Amino acid sequence: MTSNIAQHLAPTGTMRAGVFTGNILLITGTSPKGTPQGVSPDMCQAIADQLGVKLELIPFKSQDELVESVASGACDIGLVGSDPARAKKITFTPAYVEIEATYLVPAGSNIQTVAQVDQPGMRIAVPSRSAYELWLSRNLKNASLCMAEGFEATINIFLRDQLEALAGLRVALTEDAKKIPGARLLDENFATIEQAISTRNANTVGLEFLSSFVENAKASGIVASLIAKHRVNGLVVAPAHRST
Repeated sequence: MTSNIAQHLAPTGTMRAGVFTGNILLITGTSPKGTPQGVSPDMCQAIADQLGVKLELIPFKSQDELVESVASGACDIGLVGSDPARAKKITFTPAYVEIEATYLVPAGSNIQTVAQVDQPGMRIAVPSRSAYELWLSRNLKNASLCMAEGFEATINIFLRDQLEALAGLRVALTEDAKKIPGARLLDENFATIEQAISTRNANTVGLEFLSSFVENAKASGIVASLIAKHRVNGLVVAPAHRST
């Protein structure tokens, strides 16, 4: 049975796994050879071990490029934030971890709640094509998004244009707030970003195995142990998936 699944997830004999290097919670370092290290690479290794195949980690600086690589079959699996827009091109397992996303507001701001950000005239700085940008693009009713490529560029336009809010992952914004005098994070989250494992849409056999693997990894404590191993603050084991 495992060999049959391996044909769907490692047709070359090596499972090619795409990982996004821009998420500092999931990729926390590199080996002396330059191989990505962290929770996501370890999840990939655990899948390969269970299938009895070799693993090739393929790093991506762009989430869009990772998604396209999985969709085309250049990568057998990809670990990236799950989102309905991306799910049009690739298919996702249930989440294995979740990450809180919130807003940072500048000194002197009267904003206290997430609802106050989504008002006419409010401008939000956000990295283009990030999972939380996709979420905001779908869900905001009144505020406008000001996008930039990469988080450093996003912070720059937030400061330069004196925008009303900066969207990001809570753990990263906590560090950024220390560098911006008077800036603070809202207590609320506007979203919880789900990180999942993806494969191409037609790979139903592979998806079934990957989904089962994720649920078992959460229930058995594997995901929690990887978070502890890499000493990551800001990652939470995703709840068990409930079929509707």
